[in-house]
Amino acid sequence: MSIFKSCDIRGVYSEELDQNIFAKIGNAVAVQLYKNYSLPRIVVGGDVRISTPILKERIINSLIESGCDVIDIGIVPTPLFYFAKEFLKADAGLQVTASHNPKQYNGLKLILGKLPITEEELEQIKDSFEHNRINTEKNKGKLQKIDLTDEYIGFIKNKFKETRFSNLLVVIDASNGCYSEIAPKVFKDMGFKVKKLNCQMDGNFPSHQPNPAIKENLIELSNSVKSSNADYGICYDGDGDRVGFTDNRGNIIETDKIIVLLLRYILKTNPGRKIVYDIKCSSIVEEETIKNKGIPIMEKSGHTFIKTRMITENCIFGGEISGHLFYDHFWGGDDGLYSSLLIGKIISETNKSLDELLSDIPRYYTTPDIRIPYEKNDNEQILEKIKSSFDKVLTVDGVRVDFDDGWGLIRISVTEPVLTLRFESKSKENLPRIIESFLKPVPELKSLCQYKINQILNQL
Repeated sequence: MSIFKSCDIRGVYSEELDQNIFAKIGNAVAVQLYKNYSLPRIVVGGDVRISTPILKERIINSLIESGCDVIDIGIVPTPLFYFAKEFLKADAGLQVTASHNPKQYNGLKLILGKLPITEEELEQIKDSFEHNRINTEKNKGKLQKIDLTDEYIGFIKNKFKETRFSNLLVVIDASNGCYSEIAPKVFKDMGFKVKKLNCQMDGNFPSHQPNPAIKENLIELSNSVKSSNADYGICYDGDGDRVGFTDNRGNIIETDKIIVLLLRYILKTNPGRKIVYDIKCSSIVEEETIKNKGIPIMEKSGHTFIKTRMITENCIFGGEISGHLFYDHFWGGDDGLYSSLLIGKIISETNKSLDELLSDIPRYYTTPDIRIPYEKNDNEQILEKIKSSFDKVLTVDGVRVDFDDGWGLIRISVTEPVLTLRFESKSKENLPRIIESFLKPVPELKSLCQYKINQILNQL
């Protein structure tokens, strides 16, 4: 599979990408930027991975040799990188990170201009990369190093300057990632009592994989919240743009419910505004948006797609099932630290526990992603068979079929030879019927995934 994905660049270090490949990518990015800027200024940051420093240094050198001015902001969370790009009014930004992926991965998140990078721009960079194109600019660029940690912390604190947090105890699991030092400091500064888990930056991620979307990675957090009687628990991913939560009882909270809690709070003082969410979210997100006088907008899964829609549609808030949470006052972007403080603000203002705040959100029965390895070349035909067999079909991202009391979704992975399925029903009893109806047109696929489906149904 290509290292060029739909939203970013990602691959296994030393196998799929290395310093030489990053040098070529730097050249290709410069070629792309010189189409719109006479002397591009680029912010470059990186995450805590072991391979990040050498990859970051190589791409910085490549950009400078290609005539770009580079501002190196060091090893930082991705939300701080986004902040730096806006704060410094840079033309573009590159963050060396593989986000939530295991330690052997690395990659790049890219911003070229005011909007997140598009699939078309990534394809153009890939084309320049494959053809070894370089910028013909004769003058080298300049390098500047800036630490904007204090400015970012001040920016976050300012969002809560009039908030009185009610002496809450929070457990913070930083996954040994980029928020290991910043997040506990900010929470303590804001008046929280803090218990730290895995808050030593370590690119080997020794405690668990840096992905809060996987429940197994939140078990330690859940146990700590219960044993310490904390008000809630927080788990950040490796680069800090995703976040997962437990309530005060240690229950791991589905991201759909966090999205609903936040949109309820935001729409209370902003009725009529747009809320964007990805296609994998529970139907409860759309229903609650409408109920709370908002305008729901469904979008393709992927942080760049959601952020672009946030900006172009002037949405006030957005959520993705993977744990990205987006805000208009963050230039449409996502920020795990802000989101986790906002949950504390809601608890403090309502004087209710987190489990109480979530208690009236209806429970729908939604499967996790069911990932089916699929090496054949007829995956598009599989989707077409399902699409042509039903009337209520959405093709925002893959094929989603709506039933009276639920839905089924199939998507083709852009990163590996896998088909991903997901199903939801408003009742536990009807979920098997929805799955059976959805897969009926493709018995060859049904036989491949039946075992996994049975396992999931037995666990609900």
